[in-house]
Amino acid sequence: MKLVRYGAKGAEKPGLLDAEGRVRDLSGHVADISGTCLTRAGLAVLRALDPARLPLVEGTPQQDLRLGACVGGVGKFLAVGLNYADHAAEAGMEVPTEPILFTKWTNCIAGPDDDLALPPDSAATDWEVELGIVIGDGGRDIPQDQADRHIAGYCVINDISERDWQLRRGGTWDKGKGYDGFGPLGPWLVTVDEIPDPCALRLWLEVDGHRFQDGTTATMVFGPQEIVAYASRFTTLHPGDVIATGTPPGVGMGATPPVYLRRGQVMRLGIEGLGQQRQRVV
Repeated sequence: MKLVRYGAKGAEKPGLLDAEGRVRDLSGHVADISGTCLTRAGLAVLRALDPARLPLVEGTPQQDLRLGACVGGVGKFLAVGLNYADHAAEAGMEVPTEPILFTKWTNCIAGPDDDLALPPDSAATDWEVELGIVIGDGGRDIPQDQADRHIAGYCVINDISERDWQLRRGGTWDKGKGYDGFGPLGPWLVTVDEIPDPCALRLWLEVDGHRFQDGTTATMVFGPQEIVAYASRFTTLHPGDVIATGTPPGVGMGATPPVYLRRGQVMRLGIEGLGQQRQRVV
């Protein structure tokens, strides 16, 4: 299934994408694409529905029908740094021997095509296309060989990052990662049954039509199962939590000289099987 949240900001409704790419309303069955509807039991209820019998939502998604972040009510938004060996090399950093975990504050979550407002003090706002994990069944100290049972699905994430505040202004990475709008999710949450191998997906990102990132999840240092198991050692994961898994090379910080976002530019990014995003910088 491809699950979506559609409508105006702050008033999104739950839906699913039918075989023709149209949105069908799920409001009669779930309050939101969040929490317990993403557990194995919750998804089983949604799979049993006949999309043709669900109300058809007017409009074409990502054209005249706005999509919100594909997960609502996110409790934790975790992320993994330097999880592609070739990205670590372009950043001039060592390949980690354990996942580098940090957090993106949930206020950063945005729709896949919402405008990105540059922070007023931004000097080095950068892009990062990433595979996102959405937790289904929660848990703590999850064994790696059981981690698949705790993943509801996957989505596209743009882990937007202000590099000055992330790396050069003291403290943790979180300051440069958590600005409003710095975590677009979607366009849809694709359930695990539709993604047989999350470590074999092409992902890319363009700015004003120039392709900066063009990689594959096959070069991740730590795969989704290892990331879920590792993260659950330090915090209980809950249904609807999101984990960004790192980015391939091609970020603006890695260019010579570095290239950062400017007002008026447009980012386009996507992951094979998971859809595309578009953000205009304002």
